[in-house]
Amino acid sequence: MIYFRSDYSQGAHPDVLQALIDTNLEHADGYALDSHSEHAAQMIKDLIGRQDCEVYMMVGGTPSNIITITAALRSYEAVVAPKSAHICTHECGGVEAAGHKIMYYDAEDGKLTPEHIEAAWDEFEDDHTVIPKMASISHTTELGTIYTKAELEALSRCCKEHDMYLYMDGARLGTALTCEDSDLTIKDIAQLVDAFYIGGTKNGALLGEAVIIFNKAISDHYRWVIKQHCGMLAKGRLIGVQFEALLKGGEDSIYFQMAAHSNAMAKMLREGIEKAGYGFLGNSHTNQIFPILPAAKVKELEENFFFYEWAPEKDGMIPIRLVTSWGTTEDDVKAFLDALHK
Repeated sequence: MIYFRSDYSQGAHPDVLQALIDTNLEHADGYALDSHSEHAAQMIKDLIGRQDCEVYMMVGGTPSNIITITAALRSYEAVVAPKSAHICTHECGGVEAAGHKIMYYDAEDGKLTPEHIEAAWDEFEDDHTVIPKMASISHTTELGTIYTKAELEALSRCCKEHDMYLYMDGARLGTALTCEDSDLTIKDIAQLVDAFYIGGTKNGALLGEAVIIFNKAISDHYRWVIKQHCGMLAKGRLIGVQFEALLKGGEDSIYFQMAAHSNAMAKMLREGIEKAGYGFLGNSHTNQIFPILPAAKVKELEENFFFYEWAPEKDGMIPIRLVTSWGTTEDDVKAFLDALHK
């Protein structure tokens, strides 16, 4: 079975695994207060070009989202997001369970716009309604699309005008930044948002993300919120060690090399599928693509390939999601394309 189901179905990049082996017998302080986590945090500050931030080693994307939103908002404040956002669709009501309303809006390409934020404020009346206080975006989006620098700047301005926080889910940040169409850098992001995270789980780590917070109103007592929401890993150094390995070399690190490889494999898939005459759901140029294939062909492909059927069958066609990763090979892609042409 060849996997195109997700970008975290394999373990870790060999360099990451070797770093864990090399440090395995070390004694280290717990709860990410160790020297490896501190060093990884400093590496991140140097990479993003800002020293005036707090960096937290987190176990996964959902805890990163829920904990950051909880730390930022009071109980009567809401977060604004696209309807397709991970916090709306795949976090089991975690944000709502933490006591915060999500104001979500349809976005065909998965991207939040200033117009969505203005729509949220149009719904605001007085002390009978929640206050829109945070805008949450994903880069890449859950549909594989990316924000341009101009789009992020517009969102940042709009949030400042409304005294709102701007938060970025960076589960697939690597593929967003290394996409051929990207004009946005990690240093740009660090100047335009109040908080974001660098995703490791979906780009070569065994597990782990690094949350970066610039706004002190969010980082105030953030570790208390981590602990209260069961997100504090006793062996926190396991995440720090991985980010040391992932980010060694800065912009030339394996983190960005792996992400670029994921995009290249997806491009190869996309071009082969286009040549076969099939269209796509959306316009993704990162490592998630959504071809629309005949239902019979989908069932045939599922015998040897593992992927999501993204939407129900309609008129004999099914949109599927194919995700490439750092471990995807050209042979994997060629096998899929050969099977598609049979």
